[in-house]
Amino acid sequence: MAIRVLLTDDHKMLREGIKQLLEFDSEIVVSSQASTGEECLSFLEIETFDVIVLDINLPDVSGIDLLKQIKEMNPDLPVVILTVHNEIEYLVNAFDIGAAGYVLKESGSDTLIKAIKAVVRGEKFIQPELIPSLNSRLLKRDTDRNRSKDITKREKQMLRSIALGKTNKDIAEEYDISERTVKNHLTSLFKKIGVNDRTQAAVYAINNNLM
Repeated sequence: MAIRVLLTDDHKMLREGIKQLLEFDSEIVVSSQASTGEECLSFLEIETFDVIVLDINLPDVSGIDLLKQIKEMNPDLPVVILTVHNEIEYLVNAFDIGAAGYVLKESGSDTLIKAIKAVVRGEKFIQPELIPSLNSRLLKRDTDRNRSKDITKREKQMLRSIALGKTNKDIAEEYDISERTVKNHLTSLFKKIGVNDRTQAAVYAINNNLM
């Protein structure tokens, strides 16, 4: 039985081209096409698919938000993200939510076909060129998480204050301590989390859900 694909992309010409390329493989059939997130969810209510190929950029909803809704409706349905975005954060977010595959639109049809067949088998598929950067990003995230375990309650409070744009004077007044004490705390904190300035500290706080 052929692999039934729900193709979701807002560009009709691109959808038609992808459909033709995929169906050169006798094991795949694009049984439905959606141009919006709403259409995609509507198809899921009335049809059964083996895999969704999903563009991140849609006119009515972000692909990431749509992915969340899809996984809530059908946690076991594999989703392959097809996108122009090669930023690792997009990839990490997609897989954290539950994507099974991630393919760049600049790839050949053979890569997308491999991805579809892999995720239907229950495997994960990542664009090969992205794997080194992904491994580096995941290693950094694990390191950040380990560092976060060593941060005290007061240091977390100060990180939040920094991320909110507060000055040393603001922080000193908030916690009824001297600016010199604040400076000493921040110097120790920056060293502990491996950052050099307030901007990096703010980014660290946001990326590690310390807000």
